Amino acid sequence: MHIKDWVQTRIRQDEIDRYKEESEKDFIDDELIESCLDGMREPDVAYVRQIIAKSLRIETLSLRETAALLYVKDPVLIAEMEEAAIRIKKFVYDNRIVTFAPLYLSSKCVNSCRYCSFRAENGEMERRIVPRDELKKEVQTLAGEIGHKRLIVVYGEHPDSDIGYIVDTVKEIYGSHFTTRKGSGQIRRVNINAAPMSIGDLKRLKEVGIGTYQVFQETYHKKTYRQVHPQNTLKGNYDWRLYTMHRAFDAGIDDVGIGALFGLYDWRFEVMGLISHTHELERRFGVGPHTISFPRLEPASNAPLATESKYLVNDEDFKHAVLTLRLAVPYTGMILTAREDAPLRRRILPLGITQTDASTKIGLGAYSRDSQEQDFKRQQFVIGDSRSLDEVVRDMAEMGFITSFCTAGYRCGRTGNKIMDMLKCGTEGKFCKLNAIITYREWLDDFASEETRRTAEPLIQKEIREVREQNPDMFDMLMAYYEKTAQGSRDLYF
Repeated sequence: MHIKDWVQTRIRQDEIDRYKEESEKDFIDDELIESCLDGMREPDVAYVRQIIAKSLRIETLSLRETAALLYVKDPVLIAEMEEAAIRIKKFVYDNRIVTFAPLYLSSKCVNSCRYCSFRAENGEMERRIVPRDELKKEVQTLAGEIGHKRLIVVYGEHPDSDIGYIVDTVKEIYGSHFTTRKGSGQIRRVNINAAPMSIGDLKRLKEVGIGTYQVFQETYHKKTYRQVHPQNTLKGNYDWRLYTMHRAFDAGIDDVGIGALFGLYDWRFEVMGLISHTHELERRFGVGPHTISFPRLEPASNAPLATESKYLVNDEDFKHAVLTLRLAVPYTGMILTAREDAPLRRRILPLGITQTDASTKIGLGAYSRDSQEQDFKRQQFVIGDSRSLDEVVRDMAEMGFITSFCTAGYRCGRTGNKIMDMLKCGTEGKFCKLNAIITYREWLDDFASEETRRTAEPLIQKEIREVREQNPDMFDMLMAYYEKTAQGSRDLYF
């Protein structure tokens, strides 16, 4: 099929209109957002503390409450927000951070986003789709040599990487198993970052067993959206993208990930857009996003807006945005990526982050090439933190965080509204602690360097002691699974 003909078939207007209210307006109310922001530029101290207390009850904040936190400047209140974020993370997710790796499989794209090196007009980019034999090598490196258990697989919007290609590659990834030092390695959860799809295509993703379906709005500000996404392109349709998660829920995918690309417009507005999106999903489907992401614009090949935007976000404002999001949606997962450099990630990880990537390479075929150099003709943007998974695991252990490689909840049905209810009452964190310990033992034995094992052993013993003290009914079963894992059994979970 010719590309122009393919593009004409993608957007289903009926799959936008079905979700709109009678007013025909979407759920991002620019005037309301601006009004809330304008009214909260000098928030009252007592009001801010009431908001923090509400967050600690694991309740989603309103737009007005979120706006108040966005304008907190008092160092004492900032410290109280940080303390609350740490407590919330510990209560909901316990002392763990999940790791993953991004895997880019296509750089062909029909869109013309002004900030992206994959845009169709960029003649400097090498365009290709990763073939099956190369995909096997990539997965072997990721699962058999590095030790990743979950991926976020990224696809450009193009007929050569449409739903058929996505389904085939997901099957290939799930079907690959590798011998390791003491056991076996495999990818147990494949999350997808792909273009908006129809309900029919999304049902095919559900059938192949994907994890989280991730689509970022990029910017929730409509005028800016039109400026950076030409209207004669697929991505130029704001509403088709905005209602992606509605279609995903109706297709049976109950774990969805939303995000905004910070730097396209005012960062405070984008936080408010993310909260508005969360409110809409909770209202319509009874469950909010499984994850929220907040990548910042990074330099990209032949994409001047990525470095020249007047809305680029500095480190302090970025930290404030992350902190506000943690308090505004206290139950949801939060992803901090390797776009950020290692020192900044160390500062922000303790403030409620639940997932981060490691050993990150975003050039097509980059993992199996085993090159440490970034190839700007093959990748979408510049990576800030290229440390190995082993280095990141060791670093997090030194910070007191256990790295979790667990994917159990998704295979046990703890997804969607089921996991949200468990997260809000702190129950899921107890399961996650058990599975984190087991998968940590598995990864340390199969992949860790001697230096990382020495650093991690005291931490894993500390976590075991906490289970004995806090969850004694599960202690004997944990230790039975732990010993089996130490002896070579793999993929045990609660």
